[in-house]
Amino acid sequence: MCGICGFVGKIDNEVKIIEKMVEVIAHRGPNDVNFFVDNHVAMGFRRLSIIDVSEGRQPIYNENNNLVLTFNGEIYNFLELKNQLESLGHKFYTHTDTEVIVHGFEEWGESVTLKLRGMFAFAIWNREEKSIFLARDHFGIKPLHYCICKNNFIYASEIKSILEFPEFEKKLNFKAFDNYLSFQYVPGSETLFENIYCLQPGHFMWYKDSKIKIRKFFEPMLAPDENLDFENAVNNIENAVKESVNAHKVSDVPVGCFLSSGVDSSYVASFLPGHQSFTVGFSEDEKYSEIKYAEDLSEKIGLKNINKIISADEYWNAIKDVQYFMDQPLADPSCVALYFVCKLAREHVTVVLSGEGADEFFGGYQVYNEPRVFKFYQKIFSQKIRTWLADFVKKIPFKFKGKGFITRGEKKIEDKFIGNANIFSKQEKREILKDRDLATDPMNFVKNYYNKFKKLDSTSKMQNLDINLWMVGDILLKADRMSMANALELRVPILDKNIFEIAKILPTKFKTPKANTKFAFRKAASRSLPGDSAQKPKLGFPVPIRVWLRQEKYYEIVREAFTSKTARKFFVEKKICALLREHYEGKKDLSRKIWTVYIFIIWYNTYFGE
Repeated sequence: MCGICGFVGKIDNEVKIIEKMVEVIAHRGPNDVNFFVDNHVAMGFRRLSIIDVSEGRQPIYNENNNLVLTFNGEIYNFLELKNQLESLGHKFYTHTDTEVIVHGFEEWGESVTLKLRGMFAFAIWNREEKSIFLARDHFGIKPLHYCICKNNFIYASEIKSILEFPEFEKKLNFKAFDNYLSFQYVPGSETLFENIYCLQPGHFMWYKDSKIKIRKFFEPMLAPDENLDFENAVNNIENAVKESVNAHKVSDVPVGCFLSSGVDSSYVASFLPGHQSFTVGFSEDEKYSEIKYAEDLSEKIGLKNINKIISADEYWNAIKDVQYFMDQPLADPSCVALYFVCKLAREHVTVVLSGEGADEFFGGYQVYNEPRVFKFYQKIFSQKIRTWLADFVKKIPFKFKGKGFITRGEKKIEDKFIGNANIFSKQEKREILKDRDLATDPMNFVKNYYNKFKKLDSTSKMQNLDINLWMVGDILLKADRMSMANALELRVPILDKNIFEIAKILPTKFKTPKANTKFAFRKAASRSLPGDSAQKPKLGFPVPIRVWLRQEKYYEIVREAFTSKTARKFFVEKKICALLREHYEGKKDLSRKIWTVYIFIIWYNTYFGE
């Protein structure tokens, strides 16, 4: 695992510039640093040594040094590819997985991206053609950002590296800010920094002669097969997960795993007897701590569990550092908890395995049951009638049985679902924003995604949207940034292209029958996990934000931020303070909205210095 950065263009002091760009991402690779500078190109590299610790130094070259590669990630089929390339006459001078990329690019060109199995973001400079090729893995596990600045092309693993480029002028992207307020993260290719972009998963790009060309090489599209046999599906899941975990645990340094009470991490952990598992929790209430479960399961499957209780003060004191490492604001409270479990793991191992991706691939979120719940209601009542009923019951000031059903059942999935987080609507944004005209309907953003999978059933539409947006912008962003902040390599064996080939054909009846979730996945996991561990309901890394915001100490911390100069620059102070007060007094649970605003203020102060 590493950090990469670089630029192409005519600028003085290339060495000093690339040194500064590399310095700010030193946390991604504390074991080594190196550069390549030649004729208006500079490439920087930080290394966290995992495979071929003694010889795998980058940049890596092909036989005649015409191609120069820097790479962030791990390739799990590199031995297979190496054998193919050697049979074609290529000569290797290291034992690292990195070298198969440069020889593979020399042999297959752009198509090398289709052959790679793993997580990757890399850059290859062609010294003869004066072109640079960049690519990002199939699901977006590893990040890659880029921008054009005064005829210079700049790229990096993290945005903070691009900010060190002397010609770059730092400005807030208000379009991305608006999207953040609805999604709790920044979706798509734009970032909160104007003119800095995120290369999307499954894409590669060329930069040559001051021109950018971007192409897609992979799109994770579900294609449910209603004729699939259930037992065969379960067998396929079991075999694929076992094989993938075995491939992902290959390392020349110590390996451990994260362990929560969820089936995803538990299933991964079941294939790692003799290793260490790591868990964090909070002391407020048992529902905010998964430590007891993790200890019990670890003992049963032969792991040593190492855990930590995070105090409220520890959590709050870490927020600013976490937002710095995130690059962009992320209002997912679990990212701070993830920071602490990464820090804990790094004291013992260099590589950890985790269960990200199982929910999106196999239907693990409870919200995926909604299409089944509302199917009959939406069939017998037209959209017009459902809207009339919803408008009517909303005006009734008290709660009653069925009120939530009528309001939630009004619209079809493609008219209301933007992903697992839906924080502020357009109207709510207009109420809290100083510039009301910034507010847009988040459904407009997701419309193009829904258009791509019109023929899918509603649950599969939700999954596909989450795979393309939520998983990339929230789940994988925090996984990469929080692990790399602690110089820890985090591997996600469920997010494997071989496993996706099995997941994509599962019919919805194998994912969310009745009130269950991940039905077939849980059935496969039950063959490796003791008792009813595979059936445990999802908690999702619970953090007691709702509780803390009703305690005077933390209420006052947020209130101070909400009445600050930064808050007044973007928000209507009276409106956001009213949200905070209403939650504090226990009238409504507005913790997610409050947290989204608060995190933006912390992030903005961190990066714009106000």
